[in-house]
Amino acid sequence: MATHTGSSGIVKVGTAAIAEIRSYSIEEAAEVIESTSMGDTFRTYDPGLRTFSGSMECFWDETDANGQVALAIGSSATISVYPESDQAGDTYYTGSIIVTGITVGASYDGQVERSITFQGTGALTITTV
Repeated sequence: MATHTGSSGIVKVGTAAIAEIRSYSIEEAAEVIESTSMGDTFRTYDPGLRTFSGSMECFWDETDANGQVALAIGSSATISVYPESDQAGDTYYTGSIIVTGITVGASYDGQVERSITFQGTGALTITTV
């Protein structure tokens, strides 16, 4: 069984790696459509449309023009998430997104952090480098 550490991960906007990533998540979901008709004794369902969304947390870096700064609220982009790394043979996820939220926050004894949420538009592709 292969396992991987999160510290090997990379998130890119286009071909530019986003600086100071701390964590990320991508969620895929599928709707179900009820197809039960009169006379059926059990409910039945058909697969519906699929979607993906996600978020990423990073230390705020206002100089990351091609990464954090490029992901402005309401902007569209193509992102690629490499859980293992971006070396030949590694699996990664890629898709078009719309940035739906940005939060910047800090505590007096911590780093300034930036949280970015997004909604996928179209398919999320899973492939290898």
